[in-house]
Amino acid sequence: METQTKQRATSKRNADQSSKAERPTPQKERNSVPQIQMLEIGLVSPDPTQPRKTLDEQSLNHLAQSIAEHGVLQPITVRKSDDGYIIIMGERRFRASKLAGLPTIPAMIREYAGSEILEVQIIENLQRKDVEPTEEAEAIQFLLDRYEPVEIAKRLGRSENYVRQRIKLAGLIEGFKAFVRNGEMTLSLGVAVALFEPGEQQMLLESLEGKFQEHRIKRMIESRTFDLTKAGFDVTDKTLLPKAGACVACPFNAANQGNLFGEGKMVCTRTSCFENKKTKTFLQLLKRVKKEGLKLVPNINKYWVDEERNQWVMAQMEKEGLEVHLTNEFEILKEPVEPTMKSIKEEHRHYEYTEEELAEFLDEALESFTEEKEAWDKAVENGFEKGILLETDTYLTQSIFVKVREETNNGSSGAKSLEKRKMAECSPEEQIIKIHTRELRKKQIENNHQFKEVVDMIRETNYINRNKPLTTDEMVAISISLFENNIGYYSQREHFEGFIGEDSKLSREELVARFKQNFKKETFYKLIRFLLTRQVHLGESNHTNDLTNQSFYVAMLSFYKKKISAIEETYAESRQKREARIKERIIVLERQAKAIED
Repeated sequence: METQTKQRATSKRNADQSSKAERPTPQKERNSVPQIQMLEIGLVSPDPTQPRKTLDEQSLNHLAQSIAEHGVLQPITVRKSDDGYIIIMGERRFRASKLAGLPTIPAMIREYAGSEILEVQIIENLQRKDVEPTEEAEAIQFLLDRYEPVEIAKRLGRSENYVRQRIKLAGLIEGFKAFVRNGEMTLSLGVAVALFEPGEQQMLLESLEGKFQEHRIKRMIESRTFDLTKAGFDVTDKTLLPKAGACVACPFNAANQGNLFGEGKMVCTRTSCFENKKTKTFLQLLKRVKKEGLKLVPNINKYWVDEERNQWVMAQMEKEGLEVHLTNEFEILKEPVEPTMKSIKEEHRHYEYTEEELAEFLDEALESFTEEKEAWDKAVENGFEKGILLETDTYLTQSIFVKVREETNNGSSGAKSLEKRKMAECSPEEQIIKIHTRELRKKQIENNHQFKEVVDMIRETNYINRNKPLTTDEMVAISISLFENNIGYYSQREHFEGFIGEDSKLSREELVARFKQNFKKETFYKLIRFLLTRQVHLGESNHTNDLTNQSFYVAMLSFYKKKISAIEETYAESRQKREARIKERIIVLERQAKAIED
């Protein structure tokens, strides 16, 4: 009897039934002391309005096996109907009991008002550990009509932030919910998509053409979300866009929807509003600098002048009658910040310096600060004028002092003047030069963006888990990568002379193509073996206590077993002689110790 009791207790812990115990219902129960009855299983039916839609078949079969052996340990809860009984709580135990072939099932019969039944079922389902997330989100959304998020969190034993995230997940349109249900989309990514209005979600979904593409979704989210802590305008200003109001109180600020991006992080999810506020702030800045006679300097150097956003900023400045200069045309003074030991430690956090060395760095930084502060304080005396440095992507600004650089009349002055002049001021020949230069830079920028997009896409695929043998192109790529990034200058000259070739007439693409044409697997093998011999750890990290060294040792045995054995025998012979001497010495010491005892 005692053994049977222990078995039943163990089953209760391990058969996933203990987590299904009845919780207090949200309304006062009509039967204060319900009695447990054994009901014919044929008289019991699932509730067709039950909010839970998914049941794990494998888990259900495991529970059926447990019930067949130990019985139903926790009664289900039912209500009376015209034809028998309808399940309120315990549908999973009911289905497992039918699978196990039980004729009856223990049940508690309760009475509920019609409006209470669904709420009871929802809360009972939400207290489980295996609730499908989108169903959970929809259920919590239902409870939101009756309770505040903090009250729902208390009833479910969850954090308020967890509940708020599920509320937001309920805002996903059906197409994205399907990605979450089939396990393709993570919950965090689902919540990020749910931050957008249904119309924007639909546009995102249609652009995927029915196929889940994580890297594309992430890119689209990044292009439509904005960190408000880095906004170029006052997020507390109610008047900037009166209809939108202040960002700190906006429902499209993620901080007002729970900690969806981190504790209290302010992230805007309404692109049009954010961009409108940015633009309005910039246009206000143009009027202010013109009125106050300040020098506005967009942070643009000559290499980025053709970027679309930079062209727009310069066009707006010219429209307002402001003179446009690039940063390389100015001497710029920024207000210095006094260094502290904390800032010095942060600057050198990747290096192991002593406190004494850090103190020396601080002294040097303080000397530089003193000089920079003196230059800042005397800026106007030295011919500088007040200005504002503008970041053209964020419209963040910084107070500065500026002075136009004096150009020397050297050989490069003609090229510089050509860069500064507008197209209408140039001769036809000069216009051709400017057009070619501009197009070349655009191609460079496009190539950089294209390559980054390809790399990001591949890193997010299942590429590294492919089981197929390496292709020739892959071996070529890793060979060149190993050669350029892991083999030093002298080793390249000593062991890999002419590895890629030094033909300056060929482009990078042509060099790779030629290397592939002449490529042999032996080249790849040589690189790998060269690196293998240099990855071992010398010193006390020998092959008996280091995994890398042990694997190297085993690999070399297949090639140099005789030579390694000869080395091993030499050390073994030396070790045996030493151990013999130690043994003799211990015998002498033991005799001496025994003589003292006698």
